[in-house]
Amino acid sequence: MKVANVETMRNIDSYCINELKIPGIVLMENAALKVVKNIDTKKYSSFCIICTKGNNGGDGFAVARHLYNLGKCINVFLIGNEKNMSNDCRINYDILKNLGVKVDIIDNSQQIEKVKSAIYFSDMTIDAIFGTGLSRDVEGIYGDIISLINENSKYVLSIDIPSGLSGDTGKVLKNSIKANKTVSFQLYKKGFLNYEADEFTGSIIIEDIGIPSIAINKFNIRDFIITDTIAKNTLKIRNKYSHKGDFGRVVIIAGSVGFSGAAYISTQSAVKGGAGLVTLACRRELQNIMSSKLEEAMTVDLANDQKLEELIQKCDAVAVGPGMGNNEFTLNILKMLLNKVRSTLVIDADGINVLKGRLDILKDRKCKIIMTPHLGEMSGITGLAMHYIKENRIDIARKFARENDITLVLKGYNTVITDGYSLAINSTGNSAMASGGMGDCLTGMITSLAAQNYTPFEAACMAAYVHGLCGDRLSENMFCVNASDIISQIPFILKDILYK
Repeated sequence: MKVANVETMRNIDSYCINELKIPGIVLMENAALKVVKNIDTKKYSSFCIICTKGNNGGDGFAVARHLYNLGKCINVFLIGNEKNMSNDCRINYDILKNLGVKVDIIDNSQQIEKVKSAIYFSDMTIDAIFGTGLSRDVEGIYGDIISLINENSKYVLSIDIPSGLSGDTGKVLKNSIKANKTVSFQLYKKGFLNYEADEFTGSIIIEDIGIPSIAINKFNIRDFIITDTIAKNTLKIRNKYSHKGDFGRVVIIAGSVGFSGAAYISTQSAVKGGAGLVTLACRRELQNIMSSKLEEAMTVDLANDQKLEELIQKCDAVAVGPGMGNNEFTLNILKMLLNKVRSTLVIDADGINVLKGRLDILKDRKCKIIMTPHLGEMSGITGLAMHYIKENRIDIARKFARENDITLVLKGYNTVITDGYSLAINSTGNSAMASGGMGDCLTGMITSLAAQNYTPFEAACMAAYVHGLCGDRLSENMFCVNASDIISQIPFILKDILYK
């Protein structure tokens, strides 16, 4: 599922209408039919449909016609007036009037009580006021109507986007509809990805309204949401003649006194992620503990420079940072790896923290880099406030990845993965997974897949998706899910995606 901003959606619509000669009224009719498809007409019998004179209002008038044809009780309102009504909106408006359906025009605050009464006596309010193109603050009678809808509706369905929500940023333009469901069209809107937008969109349904793929592909949209289909098409089926050497060698550098769990979790998740050979390089005081705890992975003393260098030269992916501490020792290890590693280096946790004010050391490396910060770590290395990053995750992540020539995994709900050009949003995972060690688990999974001949972007996308899917499946029966639970499920979920 691709993600588009407002300008891209406008360009796609224009190309369909002006170049492919698909009449806009056809797309509008398709949109209306898909909205009606998402209404339980057995449960809901009376509707208040609130429209304006733009194309979003035209969708609303078309929806009203279909509900009328189904024998439903409808109250239809036009907010504002008929002047400068879009051509397609005018067509559906005129059809309604020709059918004898009354459309009440509300153009001043004295008439608002009529709308309030209709909302109160309706099972559902349908919001067809503003579409994705809205860029100004919602004020005056429009703001009053939106407040009226929010305060008096039993259930609200928004067409394309809740009126008053920015399609690009997901921010409220002074006032916004709070929908129970949003039926949007063809592509996921960038604004929906803002953490605050969920309060206004309710459940989001994306419906195909007949826009040809040629129109979408023309605009080279490189942002997408990772789905099961994408995962199935990206993950590789194993050749029956393969052996452990074919599935990569991994070195995990992690842990310190008091943080042995980070070393164990990241190493074990690399094993369960399918890497052929996994070695944990840790401090000497942890090695005996880790050797007895890890059954399939090997261990090496981090102080054994010769052995560590031999492993690094042979390995297909290295991870550094989990549980190591934000200190000079970790920084020196990272500098060494940037100089020695020729494959893929995954930098997590304290490996990221030691880069604060030192991002320049990334420039002269010979390896590919995957970096996996959460919001706090991202704030530390960029100097940007967490709330600002949270509101602008996509743009900040893409810019940072491109400037530093890395693949970035900005963790959190709807994790963002980008190489600076393509950008993926993970669709799996939930708050039951909010516990220590989850990031270490993801690091091991990313490193494991990177060693199995996936590109850094593919490895990050697939690890994030599988990691979250494990949590989703487990949370169906568990109140909280920890990292060891996830690790136990990794092989089963991978198999399920590939063969179900």
